[in-house]
Formats: sequence, structure tokens, C-alpha cells
Amino acid sequence: MTQTRRRFLTTTAAAIGITTFLPFIARAAGMAGDVFPSKGGDIVVHPVNHASFVMETPVGTIYCDPVGDVSLYADFPRPDLILVTHHHGDHYKPETLAGLVGDNTIIITNPTVLDKLPDDLKAKTSSIANGEATTFNGLSIDAIPAYNMTEGREKFHPKGRDNGYVLGFDGFRIYISGDTEDIPDMRALKDIDLAFICMNLPFTMDAKAAASAVSEFKPKFVYPYHYRGRDDGTQDPAEFEKLVGMAAKVKMGNWYS
Repeated sequence: MTQTRRRFLTTTAAAIGITTFLPFIARAAGMAGDVFPSKGGDIVVHPVNHASFVMETPVGTIYCDPVGDVSLYADFPRPDLILVTHHHGDHYKPETLAGLVGDNTIIITNPTVLDKLPDDLKAKTSSIANGEATTFNGLSIDAIPAYNMTEGREKFHPKGRDNGYVLGFDGFRIYISGDTEDIPDMRALKDIDLAFICMNLPFTMDAKAAASAVSEFKPKFVYPYHYRGRDDGTQDPAEFEKLVGMAAKVKMGNWYS
């Protein structure tokens, strides 16, 4: 697929200084997080809930699909960048976004969410569609397709509408699946250091399909997330870990405390 590139200049907050951390040790600010070293500095991951998480990175603080009460994010720095994958209520809440954005916050999302945003938030937002890319403070951001391909489920996430993202830090690549099944685009990923993989039914995929995809594209680390679903659609992250085996190191976030 030929990629187009949209670039925009930002004057967001200065990059976070390089600090050495140890995983699972409480940080000076009192917040714990999983730490992943990169060439540019440490990336600290804070699971929040379901599909929402915060990353403190060398290019700034990044929120992904923040929803829920703004108080859930009170202990984190204001976001420099917010990524939104699609418009469903467990990924996109304009009220939450309005309470989180700072003066210099930039939002990147898919075109559908951009169309739905109120005007004050739209002014802070840039959209990219599947196959397109942009940059933020030197971070490359690629929009990866996210969709259902099982007959009868296409209505949940039709092909071409919703985004996953690949973030390219200096020497460290992160894949955020958004809501998707184990599509060819996911299985074809290369050189992913950290992945966030959804799994719930009927909206995305089961643990077996998620683990099968991970076993094919082999990220170094992977978080199962977004794993509670409707009726019997909740997936077991422990089963996912067992199925992944040695293909990747599974990280268990506290998504549903």
C-alpha cells in the first residue's frame, strides 16, 4: 500500500529527560509503571482501564484512547499527544478529552472521530486514515488498518474506517491494535518491540486468534488489553500468555481494577 505523509509542526512541551528506571519499582512521583528502555530514553507504560493507557516517553506524555472520569488521569502529566483509534464509546469520549487537553496538546485520530469532535477540540486535531502517516516531535506515527473480517462481525469495525497505530521511537517501535481481528496487516508487521493486542467477542477476536497473530509477527513484549466483552466474550489473558509461549514476553496490566 502506498503511504501518503501528512506533517504538521508542533510547539508541544519539551521532551522528557532521559532517566534510568527499573521495572515495577515505584517512581519518584509515586506512580508505578512498566519501563521499556529505548535509545532516546525510557518509555514508561501505565495501563488505566480497558483500552486506555498513558505512556511517558522521550517525546512527551502520550495518552491512548482516554475515556472515563478525568480523575483517572489526575496523577499523570497533561498529555502532549492524544491518540484516538475510533469513535466507539470505550475509545472516544469528547467530555474526557475536553477535561484532559492542555494548551499545547495535539490529538491525532481517524477521519470519523475528527468529524465528530466539537470545534474547540477539532482545532487541536489532525486525522490520518489507514495507510497514512504523520510525525510528532520526531516520532513517526503510521495508521494501521483495524477491522473485522469474520462474517457477521464486519458491522462492528468495517474495513477502512478505524485505526491502529505504529509509533516509531528512536530504536523502539510500538504497535497499538485498536479494535480489530487478526488481520493480514497485523500479521505482516515487522520489528515491533511492544504491542497492545485487543481480544474480546464478538467485537474483536478471541485469545487464540490474538495469540496466533502475535506468534507470527513476534513483538518482543505484548500487553493483552481490551479483553472484557459481552456475555461470554471476555477472554482470559492467562490463556493468551500460555498460547503465545516463547513468541513474545507477555506483560499483564491492571486494566480492570
